[in-house]
Amino acid sequence: MSRDQRSTRPSPQRRRLLQGAAALSLSGMAGLALAQQHPTAKVNTTKLAVTDTEVVVGQLHSATGTMAISETGSIQAEQLAIDQINAMGGVLGRKIRVIKEDGASDWPTFAEKSKKLLVNDRVAAVFGCWTSASRKAVLPIFEKENGMLYYPTFYEGLEQSKNVIYTGQEATQQILWGLDWAAKEKKAKTYFLVGSDYIWPRTSMKIGRKHIENVLKTKVVGEEYYPLGHTNFNSLINKIKVAKPDVIFAAVVGGSNVAFYKQLKAAGVTADKQFLLTISVTEDEVLGIGGDNMAGFYSSMKYFQSLDNTNNKKFVEAFKAKYGKDAVIGDVTQAGYLGPWLWKAAVEKAGSFDVDKIAAASAGIEVKTAPEGYVKVHENHHLWSKTRIGQAQKDGQFKVVAESPELIQPDPFPKGYQ
Repeated sequence: MSRDQRSTRPSPQRRRLLQGAAALSLSGMAGLALAQQHPTAKVNTTKLAVTDTEVVVGQLHSATGTMAISETGSIQAEQLAIDQINAMGGVLGRKIRVIKEDGASDWPTFAEKSKKLLVNDRVAAVFGCWTSASRKAVLPIFEKENGMLYYPTFYEGLEQSKNVIYTGQEATQQILWGLDWAAKEKKAKTYFLVGSDYIWPRTSMKIGRKHIENVLKTKVVGEEYYPLGHTNFNSLINKIKVAKPDVIFAAVVGGSNVAFYKQLKAAGVTADKQFLLTISVTEDEVLGIGGDNMAGFYSSMKYFQSLDNTNNKKFVEAFKAKYGKDAVIGDVTQAGYLGPWLWKAAVEKAGSFDVDKIAAASAGIEVKTAPEGYVKVHENHHLWSKTRIGQAQKDGQFKVVAESPELIQPDPFPKGYQ
């Protein structure tokens, strides 16, 4: 081959760039064709922020304040999903543009920002909230303005709305199976309940107590709640030491977790001496707590970053490629990632961005590529999912030690627990 012939051939790097540009160009053409098949006048009859080329959505999480430690992962995962959807051509041929708002760990701020997104910005959907207090603050606004919220956090249940898709677990999925496992595997007879002082921990512990006493026929020997952001747990730890429970059942949230687990360790309450099951600590919180302070304790969740399946390996790889090799992924982060994909599927099934049509189309939607394995939307707008028990490791990850054999049907209004 002559020198001239070689000089006209593109380098491997340039070939990859040209291939990528060609793929994007093809996806752009496919998107345009799809948009033309679905004229805006037909797919947007309620004056949402949808044009021939773009659809606007909102993100509403705490980027600041005590809940930022927990909510940052959701912000990242939702953005990753949106980027991936846009790279595939968007939704009905329209690219997604995001308006981000900071709820700042303050429930009135969440309400105010949700109204801005729905009334002023006319967003087609909102991915957001973390605490039940923030969700309860925005729910009347979503129902009044007929918006659609994709809510990613495991929560207490006792709620169902046409205007919300709950991508995290409700209490019976997460709590009951976890307590059954503790009773069976650890022969637990006595429980000490600890939570942050707001609706989710209190309602979760009410459900937990009823299950412990009425179903497991065992005993609650203590129950304590502390304000969000609380950092002094020494008097609580003394009460636990006196009560000597078989299980500490914990629902402490946000930044308080850092103080709680560090102080437990400092007081000698470690996994070799005390069994602890939490429903509120994911890999995101362990970043702040420190693996050494959490090692050996257990979490009941539907997702852990260490899950060994093809979907999850791809997700973890993509997440770390975008946010860095040290980034971690917790249960709510993964549930946040599901939100944009479920919305895209509902829009395409309905052939419309209209909220009423999306709400009606959502039941029965499946995500076979979910990092947790597989999910399906129930007609009550919650997801069928498995529950898993993870044991915290020193490196900040969890080792999955148990898994429900089947998907657990969501039951947000369980008889006998209300």
